[in-house]
Amino acid sequence: MAPRKTEHVCTECGTGHPKWGGQCAGCGAWNTLVEEVVGPAAAPAAGPAATAPVQIGDVDPNAATPVATGIDELDRVLGGGLVPGSVTLLGGEPGVGKSTLLLQLLAAWPGRALYVSAEESAQQVRLRATRLGAVRDDLWLSAETALPHVIASVHSLQPGIVVVDSIQTVHDPMLTSPPGSVGQVRHCAHELVAVAKQTGIPVVLVGHVTKEGSLAGPRVLEHVVDTVLAFEGERHHALRMVRAVKHRFGPTSELGLFEMAGHGLVGVPDPSELFLGDRRTGAPGSVVAPSVEGHRPLVVEVQALTAKGIEGVPSRRTAQGLDGNRLAMLLAVLHQRAKVPAGSYDVYASTVGGVRLVEPGLDLAVCLAVASAIGGVPLPNDVVVFGEVGLAGEVRQAAHAGRRLAEAARLGFRRAIVPARTPTPPDGSGLRLVPVATLAEAISAAGLSGSGFSPPTHR
Repeated sequence: MAPRKTEHVCTECGTGHPKWGGQCAGCGAWNTLVEEVVGPAAAPAAGPAATAPVQIGDVDPNAATPVATGIDELDRVLGGGLVPGSVTLLGGEPGVGKSTLLLQLLAAWPGRALYVSAEESAQQVRLRATRLGAVRDDLWLSAETALPHVIASVHSLQPGIVVVDSIQTVHDPMLTSPPGSVGQVRHCAHELVAVAKQTGIPVVLVGHVTKEGSLAGPRVLEHVVDTVLAFEGERHHALRMVRAVKHRFGPTSELGLFEMAGHGLVGVPDPSELFLGDRRTGAPGSVVAPSVEGHRPLVVEVQALTAKGIEGVPSRRTAQGLDGNRLAMLLAVLHQRAKVPAGSYDVYASTVGGVRLVEPGLDLAVCLAVASAIGGVPLPNDVVVFGEVGLAGEVRQAAHAGRRLAEAARLGFRRAIVPARTPTPPDGSGLRLVPVATLAEAISAAGLSGSGFSPPTHR
């Protein structure tokens, strides 16, 4: 079959060009030309049949009922499972475990499944499947990169689910651009979305990420799919997290937690026990904070380490698992509103266990951790802390206070330094609230006011 005619189109203004160029002749934008197939005008491709309008009350809501994947943590993020005919994009760093998670998904899927490996050979996938215990009769494997062959395999097998690993390595031979180019990725994604909608088969695409952490390829890739999942985790930590960045069939606030083991990814039903398992009590700079991700409460340890700065050298602020810009703001509030000389110290703050949390409910815990580290005084072992800190030094309410307090009480904590208007927990919880209205009051309630904060002597 002869290659179809193609042209390069500007993604900004739509101007067509006979060949690629660095600048669009229509709008002057740079590096916006992508290759597209030009179909013959006399014989347009046959599209789907027209759908007559219906009253919204006549639409069957059960048609979008999700099918459970068999992996509880993944189902939590997806709102119950994968919807028939939906397209899900899973992105993550190289080596984080995307292929492992999806192979486990196919092994647990109730019915025939097709795994399209466009990056690894069939032998490599077979070895991983043996290690994961994912070898079964209804799991089919296609080590194919050509889009027409992938689509033909879907139509011939009629599987219950299709995984394409990865979309950046699939290409259409009718396009002359190389695999991974903007034109190839966009064209292949559109074709696979069309197949999913026509057949009702859920399709999962694996996407590469750039060094900045965003999905590689055209932005339209995230718009054409129904769900975008971010698979996160440090390669040197066992913890892995799945978040929904976009989800047309449910909320995007849920968090799925896994632990990487020798036989694959294992769900973490009680993450608080994992995060606090190696906690050292009585250490300055350590504060326990109950957080909430979606509907899931997480009790994590926030740690801070401070060192006296050197005169003439700007102080360092390093955050791991926290928002670095928010850390800098909180240090300024500490310095100005609570008279803690945080501006004269190098500050290193982190969440323990490899989890990344950026919600404002951790503000008060970060501030008290820094104050504890500077003063050298630890907080009591039975205290948890949460609350948002404003620029005026006030302590504001944090969402889902009841869930935070219930999780802290379950783990055996007895006191909680909380915003002033936090509702009292139910009787029998064993948790006593210490309400505070300002950051200075929180420092006093934590027993840090007698630390004798004073500007440090520079070396």
